[in-house]
Amino acid sequence: MSYNIPDNLKGLSAAEVNASRAKYGWNQLSDNHKNTWFELLVDILKEPMLILLIIISMIYVFVGNYGEAVFMFVAIVAVTAISFYQDNRSKKALEELEKLNEPLSTVIRDGKVSEIPTHEIVVGDLCITEEGRIINADGRILHSNDFSVNESSLTGESFSVFKDSKSEDNLVYGGTVTVSGLAVFEVTEIGKETRVGKIGESIKNIKEEISPLQVQIQKFVKAMAIVGILIFLIVCVYSFIDSGNLVASLLNGLTLAMSVLPEEIPVAFTTFMALGAWKLMREGIIIKRSSIVETLGSTTVICTDKTGTITENSMQLKYLYNYATDSSYDQERFEKSDLRELIDYAMWSSEPVPFDPMEITLHKIYEKTQNQDLRKEYALFHEYPLDGKPPMMTHLFENTGKDRIIAAKGAPEAILSVSKLPDSEKDKIRAIVKSYGEQGFRLLGVGKAKFEGNNFPAKQQDFEFQFLGLTVFYDPPKKGIQEVFQDIYDAGIKVKVITGDNADTTKAIAAQGGIRILTPPINGSEIVNRSEAEIMAIAEQTTLFTRMFPDAKLAVVNALKKKGEVVAMLGDGVNDGPALKAAHIGVAMGNKGTEIAKSAAALIITNDDLQKLIIGIAAGRRIYANIKKAVQYIISIHIPIILTVSLPLFLGWVFPQIFSPVHVIFLELVMGPTCSIVYENEPIEKDTMKRPPRAMSDTFLSINELGISIVQGLIITIGILFVYQFTVQQGGTEEKTRAMVFTTLIFANILLSYANRSFHYSILESFKNRNLLLVGISIAVLLFLVVILYVAPVAQFFAVAALSGYELGIALSVATASVLWFEVYKLIGRIVRAKKV
Repeated sequence: MSYNIPDNLKGLSAAEVNASRAKYGWNQLSDNHKNTWFELLVDILKEPMLILLIIISMIYVFVGNYGEAVFMFVAIVAVTAISFYQDNRSKKALEELEKLNEPLSTVIRDGKVSEIPTHEIVVGDLCITEEGRIINADGRILHSNDFSVNESSLTGESFSVFKDSKSEDNLVYGGTVTVSGLAVFEVTEIGKETRVGKIGESIKNIKEEISPLQVQIQKFVKAMAIVGILIFLIVCVYSFIDSGNLVASLLNGLTLAMSVLPEEIPVAFTTFMALGAWKLMREGIIIKRSSIVETLGSTTVICTDKTGTITENSMQLKYLYNYATDSSYDQERFEKSDLRELIDYAMWSSEPVPFDPMEITLHKIYEKTQNQDLRKEYALFHEYPLDGKPPMMTHLFENTGKDRIIAAKGAPEAILSVSKLPDSEKDKIRAIVKSYGEQGFRLLGVGKAKFEGNNFPAKQQDFEFQFLGLTVFYDPPKKGIQEVFQDIYDAGIKVKVITGDNADTTKAIAAQGGIRILTPPINGSEIVNRSEAEIMAIAEQTTLFTRMFPDAKLAVVNALKKKGEVVAMLGDGVNDGPALKAAHIGVAMGNKGTEIAKSAAALIITNDDLQKLIIGIAAGRRIYANIKKAVQYIISIHIPIILTVSLPLFLGWVFPQIFSPVHVIFLELVMGPTCSIVYENEPIEKDTMKRPPRAMSDTFLSINELGISIVQGLIITIGILFVYQFTVQQGGTEEKTRAMVFTTLIFANILLSYANRSFHYSILESFKNRNLLLVGISIAVLLFLVVILYVAPVAQFFAVAALSGYELGIALSVATASVLWFEVYKLIGRIVRAKKV
């Protein structure tokens, strides 16, 4: 892009950049400290499970059971390695997301304009800022073009301040927002030395708010930790009174405490969210904080812009209406001399360096149709930025001979309202506007004015404008957009279109795009003066919101939230910032989005494709469902471990210490990877995007879901205790009984991990969704079991006896029965649901 910057502004050389960075450092507010592998390791060693393992291993060393102590130390290494692997994967995923979330800054170096990551700005750099961009360092203005800045982030005053190199205050500050125009400034302060950096030091310790799901998981884990402590104390006291053996009592208590702790749950949550965000990043969806993935799946309403989201944002100029001749002209007749003034003023009312697609088109039409290009002869010396309800903008140009051009464009209603036309003529033009709008065309009115002197009106509406005509653009709906909206509706999500365009155009394009329109459009001015209850009713019932401005957008988003909706708001402009910030999920467009919009949003779609949001919602639903599967698996499999350890002890059975810490830690090593690695990799179920979104107010596990998990665990327990008593009745030794119970529990564990892949579809149906990690871990666990049972030294260490084929068959049969009854339950559920449909 050309910025028309003076030739004398060359910027720093590469050597000067390096020298400045060596002296002043990087442009970042914090030290950007990253956890080293050692710090990750220290954090892992603070986990309750590892602390218990260390205590148990020390007890074994103390009593001289060195074999068990060595195994415990090996287990410590294994658990640490698994935790380190999971934490490191999450850490790397979040670091990659952090890099993508960093804004770029435009600088001049070695006489060339380029974009660099903001943290690479150095003192002495020449930075370019323009409308809609955040200033990323403090500096002094060297060159500007109708530049104004909003400094409310520092001063609290929300009005814009015009500045230039000759102003008494010619400084700009990091964190402030460019409202209009363009400026080149020399960086004087970076990082912590900027004004916002000094303010930021006082708030850097504020912690990020955690999500509702995180709160529920933390409460559950804390409750189970308390239960574990109580059980430890009860078992220790009971066992000591019964046996008088303090060491054995401690080991019994610690074994049961280990079986109660669900330490896999927070690890699984962190892993699922971080890797989910990382996978979305690879799809072109940048998520600023990983916990937003949880909210994505709950989206109930999508509020979308029209231009560039539903449409291609191509802005093809199809017709020109010239008021002087009262005629419309198609593209083939744009070179008619009758149209030169209209095209002239349409171009002059655009930015000198256009960014908006319509303004780019107007510049191109000017180049093709005008005999003499006057753009280099006239300089923009005053500007009224886009404002008003409906909006318009005005530019004042002047050449060296003091000849002036005052040009305005905006919504046809806005230009008509400031033009001195009879009401009958205005009505005629409104009829033309309506006719074009109903066909899906987007129109701009164009006007011109004259003014002597420099005492310009405070408002552009105070000029006396002459109405010149209309520019008629067509921005066609994107290919495949109807299918996208059908997918959204199939997922039970409502759609609202919130746009600055007029009602007729919006309604036509929305209909062409496949949006279901059940009520008439509402415009922004009809919203803001209503009561809160009225706005809530309008927001819920209305699909199309037109001529919307920031306060109206914010009012609609807040009203939908109060109605209990989970709102995803799509926006790209400076004026979308408040609504993006207020929505549960603010979504900015990566290509056409301003830096303000990207800063306010929680999620950025890099290619402006609405289909990506559907992918994000599907990912959110998949991840949430998989976390539930992992947690239900953990609950179900912990119950038989807890009861198998405790019941023989409390009921005084012949072999009270059927499991030692060695057996429990092996089971923990099986469960950890299964829940936090295997289930994270579980594909989405085929009808997930045909179900309605879950309510944010729902508890993580419903009473029914929790009940199913408990019943699954109890039935597995019944099966295992049956095997225990069966083996004892057959005259089995303690080693044989332990081997049968342990093997049955391992088989049940593996089968449960397959059965719980879906709580709706059969286990055979779930095999169609390949999960090679699950297969790999299952095979590895079975191989370990073979080693434990049939390699004599290992069997002796685990205090088990080898099992015959008949005994293995008994264990497998009982495990299958105690797990796969759930398939009958799922079948009945499918039949009942099918009858309801």
